[in-house]
Amino acid sequence: MTGDRFALAVHEYGGEGPPLLLLHGAGRTLADWAAVAPLLVVRHRVLSVDLRGHGRSPSGPWRLPEVLGDIEQVLTAHGIPGALLVGHSLGGMLAVLYALEHPDVTPGAVDLDGFGWGRPDQYVGLDPDVVAGHLVKMRELSVAGQGRELSAEGLKDLLAEQRGISDRLGIPYELLEAGVLRAVRRRDDGALEVRPGRRDALQMLGAVAGLDLFALFRRMTTPLLLGRARRAVPAVTGPDWFEPMMAAYAKGLARDLAALAEEREQVTVAGIDATHAMLLENPRAVADAVLAFTA
Repeated sequence: MTGDRFALAVHEYGGEGPPLLLLHGAGRTLADWAAVAPLLVVRHRVLSVDLRGHGRSPSGPWRLPEVLGDIEQVLTAHGIPGALLVGHSLGGMLAVLYALEHPDVTPGAVDLDGFGWGRPDQYVGLDPDVVAGHLVKMRELSVAGQGRELSAEGLKDLLAEQRGISDRLGIPYELLEAGVLRAVRRRDDGALEVRPGRRDALQMLGAVAGLDLFALFRRMTTPLLLGRARRAVPAVTGPDWFEPMMAAYAKGLARDLAALAEEREQVTVAGIDATHAMLLENPRAVADAVLAFTA
């Protein structure tokens, strides 16, 4: 650790050419890039990291200045200050924020489905006031699920859940298993915990909750790729309003991203034939979109 910055866990895939640093989503790890990264090394030097509080990286206060400082430290330590940041979900938001802070050295940013829950008016055909109420409930559920503790049997149950996801989405089970095992750690008190821990997770959610992502996208002066999932995650359980709400948001998001690309010539929008789990579900489509952008 240097001051409030941490040395993050890094995996280097090799490759030559312009460097890419891959950033995962909230509650995920660098293992998510295992199927995408080998497809990118044909034209790039590729590295991935565990964000602070995730995977095998240290925990610490989850504030955006410190998190962006961690990323800068990784780039400096590996001699690639001008790397293009490619992020998924939360990682995509961080890629945009980092590019905005370092416009003179960072060539742009790639944000793959890092759009959050959006604004109530983006849910096409639904009453914004009703949507706002549902969004509050969704955030409450998200908060309640953070810092999950596991018994030995609980870990088996979690892996069984991954088997179900593998069957539903066609994701190779070994990719899902690797992600879980990298995210679970044994605490000093002997309990198993899914990282990030509850304190870190709540700080993380708070840090990004107030971001106006479309305002950030419009501030970009360097090239920006926005990858949008074309398919919704199949619902398993949950309130009956969830699926139609997500379908309405998909329409509004597609509309607003198309308008943004029309308005800003530096913005490219790519539809990815996958759900939000695109890195695991359709790595070839993700890699093709990134390679077309970097070309």
